[in-house]
Amino acid sequence: MKGQDRRHARHEPAGPPQGRIPACEARRYADRYAVPVLIMMWLAATAWVRPLMLPDEGRYVGVAWEMLRAGDWLTPTLNGLPYFHKPPLFYWITAASLGMFGLNESAARLAPLLGATAGALALLAFTQRWVGRRVATVTLLVLLAQPLWIIGGQFANLDMLVAGCISATTLLLAHAALCFERGLPYRRALAGAYAAAALGVLAKGLIGAVLPALVLLAWLAMRRRWSTLFALVSAPGMLLFLLIATPWFAAMQWRFSGFLDYFFVTQHFRRFTGSGFNNLQPFWFYPAVLSLFTLPWWPWVHRQWRRGALSDPQHGPIRLLMWLWLLVVVVFFSLPRSKLLGYVLPALPPLAYLLADGFLSLTQPSARHRRLWWGSAALAALLAFGAVITFAAHAPKSTRLLAAALSAQRASHEPIFMLGQYFFDLPFYARLRGPVAVVDDWASPRISQSDNWLKELADAGHFAKAEASRVLLTPEAFASALCVAPKAWVVAPASALGPYAFLLQARAVANTPRATLWLIDPADPRTASALGCAGTPNGD
Repeated sequence: MKGQDRRHARHEPAGPPQGRIPACEARRYADRYAVPVLIMMWLAATAWVRPLMLPDEGRYVGVAWEMLRAGDWLTPTLNGLPYFHKPPLFYWITAASLGMFGLNESAARLAPLLGATAGALALLAFTQRWVGRRVATVTLLVLLAQPLWIIGGQFANLDMLVAGCISATTLLLAHAALCFERGLPYRRALAGAYAAAALGVLAKGLIGAVLPALVLLAWLAMRRRWSTLFALVSAPGMLLFLLIATPWFAAMQWRFSGFLDYFFVTQHFRRFTGSGFNNLQPFWFYPAVLSLFTLPWWPWVHRQWRRGALSDPQHGPIRLLMWLWLLVVVVFFSLPRSKLLGYVLPALPPLAYLLADGFLSLTQPSARHRRLWWGSAALAALLAFGAVITFAAHAPKSTRLLAAALSAQRASHEPIFMLGQYFFDLPFYARLRGPVAVVDDWASPRISQSDNWLKELADAGHFAKAEASRVLLTPEAFASALCVAPKAWVVAPASALGPYAFLLQARAVANTPRATLWLIDPADPRTASALGCAGTPNGD
């Protein structure tokens, strides 16, 4: 026994002195806790400086605010009407953040911040494991200096959240594949990939699972790793995916007949293949955008095309993965005619790796090369934060000032009407506890032919017709509602003075370049006469 103890003593490393942490362990703790915090601090540095931008930020944060105030965490609503353009993960995160940290812009932007951080950490962990710490660090710096990644990380819509899920899913699948090919344990990573794909579906729909699957299929097919492909098809993983992703969809279909057709057929396939949507752009839009926003880094791109770059036994498979990932995302979103800038965010992690790898492929970078690299990083970051500051200084569409006046002077029982426009951010900034009445010609055929707030509210009204009859008013019903109200508040653009001339008799409480807040008092004889209320000279 004594000899056995001596053998164990020889082969087992001695523990660290009490009270001290080995250098390698300290670095591991720093990576685990400090790096995520630093990434979030960097991305959130200016998240508070500008109001919500319209329409996207006002719309999605407004839906989350309604979810929080109503206490219904299952059905997203827009002005009290079921809103099924997108799945609920963004709303859940944002509503929870607003409940914890209050109704402010920083709390409203937690979901994209988490998405950007998750994507960055996944890229860091993957490249560090399969390429090396130096490449991983430089790749992370390139990604965090990208203007689109910085702006997307503090823009409250669904694009960055799903981009983070797509990045995590793709890299977990690739990690599982590489582990399988080397005879290493891979099932935990594979389960994580299926879970991340399910969260991607809950973040923005089918692209959360489709894009990673396309990337991995192309990568394994190019490398002819068919056994790896079959290993990634996991029955337990599919079950985990279904357990996470499907309950909400099943619940909505059970509550609202026609939900699945509207969500998948109308909002997915028709939007992808149709041309009757906003933001029509040519096929080359995304290549041009990526070239423009990564312009300071282009001196290093040509290094990716050197001979033997893809045949390198260590780095070649990773470079091929990143090229295919970049191409799949860009081509996929270039096919539809409708294009938004945020759609291309999932292409930034592989592009960051390729830019970093191009620089690091220099055998011995000179001092001039290093200065040029750091200059590229600084210029890219300055472009991003300069854009954020510009948005903060020029926010003509925001109704934050109107909301402040409304919140300060309105009694809780006084109704609110919006004319010819739904101001998405006003319920959030005014802390409204219920829906407002929106006035327009809701029977007009032009609504079904549009792709704007009118169609969004009209579509939502089809799922709750009784509530829609109370909040979607015609101009005729609007005048009658004003006559019976004690006092009423009207928010409308200046163009409303034409069809609603009685506003000339009302008191303008606050003005912005976009809209005016009026106080309507039917007890005022002039206002009552202009409205045609009963009991007035021109009334019934």
